[in-house]
Amino acid sequence: MIKTQMSDVKIQNHNSNLRTNVKYRAYKFSLSIIDLVKNFPEKRVYWIIEDQLLRCATSIGANLIEAKSSSSKRDFIKFYEIALKSTNETIYWLMLLKDSRLVRVDKIEPLLSEAKEIGKMTAASLLTLKGKRS
Repeated sequence: MIKTQMSDVKIQNHNSNLRTNVKYRAYKFSLSIIDLVKNFPEKRVYWIIEDQLLRCATSIGANLIEAKSSSSKRDFIKFYEIALKSTNETIYWLMLLKDSRLVRVDKIEPLLSEAKEIGKMTAASLLTLKGKRS
């Protein structure tokens, strides 16, 4: 996994360490996915999965960051919903890589675990934003 500082990505703290944490973790997760796919073999099956995985995995953090520029609470929630959908899609592609044995399981498991954690954090934020959690 790539170690990095998130110096170029500004994250506002809206009195919630959870949101700041999930944004940072999503950013680090994107870097880990990039690190995974950059060494994929030059074969068609890998191109397709690489493209889909890169798109959805990097979309998670991008949508969480984009939410801070929302013009309304409804718009803010929509970006979080898209991030959660991207997380679920990312989990799908990682499971496909794992179950097809295209990539060693020990490389996929930590990524899968982190994607699930990010998904839980995003879902919890959504419940709070929608007022469905006390």
